[in-house]
Amino acid sequence: MITIINKAVLHILDFNSGTTVFSEQELDTQSSSVSTFLTKHMEKLYSDPNSRSGAFQANSEFKNRMAAYIAGSLDFTSFSVYIAELMYSAIAKSDALDPADLVVCDVNVDDNRLLAILKCNNKIGFTHQVTTSDGKIKNDIINHYAILPSLSQKIDEYAVIEVNSLDIKFSDKKRSVDGEEIYVIPDRILDCSSTISPKQAINLVNAITRKVSGGHGQSSVAAMSKAKNYLVENAEVSEYLDPIELGKEVFRSSPMMQEEYIKEVKNAGIPETVKIDKDLANKKGRNHKIKTDTGIEIEFPADYFQNKDYIEFINNPDGTLSIALKNIGKIMNS
Repeated sequence: MITIINKAVLHILDFNSGTTVFSEQELDTQSSSVSTFLTKHMEKLYSDPNSRSGAFQANSEFKNRMAAYIAGSLDFTSFSVYIAELMYSAIAKSDALDPADLVVCDVNVDDNRLLAILKCNNKIGFTHQVTTSDGKIKNDIINHYAILPSLSQKIDEYAVIEVNSLDIKFSDKKRSVDGEEIYVIPDRILDCSSTISPKQAINLVNAITRKVSGGHGQSSVAAMSKAKNYLVENAEVSEYLDPIELGKEVFRSSPMMQEEYIKEVKNAGIPETVKIDKDLANKKGRNHKIKTDTGIEIEFPADYFQNKDYIEFINNPDGTLSIALKNIGKIMNS
């Protein structure tokens, strides 16, 4: 992944003191600290499986302002101040007034030009302070109340818009603004629609699979293994998952269970197709973990469930279950 920071600006939104400091100049993107901070965080956000997707509403003022910036009739700093004012106005009326730094940047990730909005909530940290007392130097430890997220931390509130396609990815926290529960970024800044994230879609599909199989007295372990196999195999040939087709395959032998599964998927608001990164599909689908009521946990490749050469689930006459692990050459501590 090649990331180039074209333009960036930082604005301070201090909700504790009720003041803002809007920058009149851009950040120096050639500075190593600026470049490293933005590059590392942009690479994380670009492939974040927790991000939601969205599309601009027809009358979105943000879309019009962005078009003006791209066309060159609106300068970057003025555009960023417009965003900062919208964010400050909305959050100032909310129930969570955390001080933050807002970074707006124009970047290229590989061949895609992106506009990114990063709300960097200030963290409390510690630093040293040098003072003089009675003519003597004293080194002390003090709180620092405006620490930006470190490179190992994740920025939880952001939006990334592809300039050419206008595709939107964002992550946000629900807030109560004027008594209404909203997401500030899509509802008050971008004015865009919102769908669940790929990770949320997979979790919902898994939960529905367990619910339907368990409700019909079927093995949820078997159903989950089939679902995970389908997820991994589908990712080999397509970047899009059809949740309905997954359910039809998992419950192939039962039209009744298929019908119930499809109804649950629609009620949950899962889109007809979900774009899922191959790495995420492999991470969520390769292995399956089970826990017994005796406290034993076992994790195994999902496709092993169908292969009795490696693992077998045995129904005992007394109604209990046994699990046989086979062809083990060596046991190692993890």
